[in-house]
Amino acid sequence: MAVTEPDRRRSVLFHAAALASGTIFGLGLAISGMVYPQKIKAFLDVSRIPSGGWDPSLAFVMAAAVIVTMMAVRIGHRRRRPIAAASFSQPHTRRIEGQLAIGAALFGVGWGLSGLCPGPAVADLVFAFPAIILFLMSMLLGTAVVHLWRRRAQRSVMGAAQEIES
Repeated sequence: MAVTEPDRRRSVLFHAAALASGTIFGLGLAISGMVYPQKIKAFLDVSRIPSGGWDPSLAFVMAAAVIVTMMAVRIGHRRRRPIAAASFSQPHTRRIEGQLAIGAALFGVGWGLSGLCPGPAVADLVFAFPAIILFLMSMLLGTAVVHLWRRRAQRSVMGAAQEIES
């Protein structure tokens, strides 16, 4: 199957859009201070509200992100097809499953304890702090463990299905 000129242009546009999005995201993280774990912890520690030590600035960052996303989604829904991809990427289900809830809870606990999430941690690689490298290695290890666990569960389901067939 030959690659057509519009497909080639769309691929270049896709990668250019990804580069621009990543650059804007990284700049936003740096400008907002979200690359600093102590800033995140100061936002998440609402017990410091009475003493005046709570930092509400990240609420404004999140509100701005929600507004920009809402506008982009509205514009996207008006289009028949995306500009830089072959098709829109939509979730397969609208149901909230246990895996999603558990993953979100683990993410939240990890974010609260460390003050880091994957985006700012990758941006912090520029500084190569040992804690950042340890965080990213732990995140990759956790990802690998879940991947292996899912693969093992899938094999056992397939094995059980084969036993039923025979």
